[in-house]
Amino acid sequence: MIRYQKLLALMLSSQTKDQVTFAAMQRLISHGCTIDNILKTSNENLGELIKPVGFWKKKVGYIKKTSQILKEQYNNDIPNTVEDLCKLPGVGPKMAHICMSTSWGQVSGIGVDTHVHRISNRLGWAQNKTPDGTRKCLEGWLPFELWAEVNHLLVGFGQQICLPVKPKCETCLNKDICDFGVKSMKSKMK
Repeated sequence: MIRYQKLLALMLSSQTKDQVTFAAMQRLISHGCTIDNILKTSNENLGELIKPVGFWKKKVGYIKKTSQILKEQYNNDIPNTVEDLCKLPGVGPKMAHICMSTSWGQVSGIGVDTHVHRISNRLGWAQNKTPDGTRKCLEGWLPFELWAEVNHLLVGFGQQICLPVKPKCETCLNKDICDFGVKSMKSKMK
């Protein structure tokens, strides 16, 4: 049941602030966050429980379909491979790699979301147009023992400092080693 809840939290977290995801998960847990109970819950009621997470209407469908698959094919548990996790509705490589680490204790890859992708490219760690390309690049040079930490560290940094629009380069400790930060600081001096 804990692995299922971790998977649902990851599914809800996409395009959603952490505090909104946390509140939605608290409501789901209070409601009874088991596969059988979620399958018995109407789509309307499930929507009320997870609102206002981003794309909540779509996620209701993903959660219901995923729960049915887990019941029928995985004996009320979650898959234990990235490949099988990615077959679930609404689950991509980022979620699958994070889920492998948090649910199964296996580091299978770096979970690259929009923050990790943006920051890695700004810092010059990767030069890729897609998160999957960034993941492959990072995995090519970053020591394996750091893979599990990268997402957690960079997501917070991306939410607070290295914002997608109007990043706070002037207060960033990386501004002198970041091409983006150096250019940003030069343009502000003009």
